[in-house]
Amino acid sequence: MISVAAAIIFRENKVLIARRAAHKHLAGYWEFPGGKIEPGEEPEACLVRELAEELMIIIQVNHHIMDHIHNYGNFTITLKAYSCTFVSGEIILTDHDEVLWVNVDDLPSYHLAPADVPIANRLMQK
Repeated sequence: MISVAAAIIFRENKVLIARRAAHKHLAGYWEFPGGKIEPGEEPEACLVRELAEELMIIIQVNHHIMDHIHNYGNFTITLKAYSCTFVSGEIILTDHDEVLWVNVDDLPSYHLAPADVPIANRLMQK
């Protein structure tokens, strides 16, 4: 099983989603940014590292929202979602082809990666 951390980054009452680039697995799907947790790495540290590497931004990890296990057929992930705050930086795309700040209630309008859907549903309940 692959452990992945997802940053639910809030800024001005919107949340950041990123579209997976054409060369990536699940190309074209929108997701909450993040990445694979390295062996021995805490999810919070993973998020700070991944967002700095992939979007060139600094975030503050606030608290754990939920975990979700999803089977993609040939592999299974545990997606660990954390509420985060945007601190600084200008987004530069290195691993995605687009990012958007969207209202939580508009998340169903986007073709979200299947593992991210339960997280979006949880956010919309609040």
